[in-house]
Amino acid sequence: MSKLIRMDHTGHSTVAEWTAADPAAVEAAVRALREELDRGYLAMVSTGPGHAEQVHELPVDADLVILRLPIAGG
Repeated sequence: MSKLIRMDHTGHSTVAEWTAADPAAVEAAVRALREELDRGYLAMVSTGPGHAEQVHELPVDADLVILRLPIAGG
């Protein structure tokens, strides 16, 4: 089961779960991701130990998609 989680004051909250074989769950996860991106969150997916990339669409085959707010400053 894949997860979309949002990093927040509790540590993290599960926003959506899906499997590629469940079109309704995938559609719900796509909507949830879009809502979080519209709220200003960034979506990140691991590309290997110590590496991640930002995504703008749900990678249906990813095990975990992490939402976080941008870091201030910079």
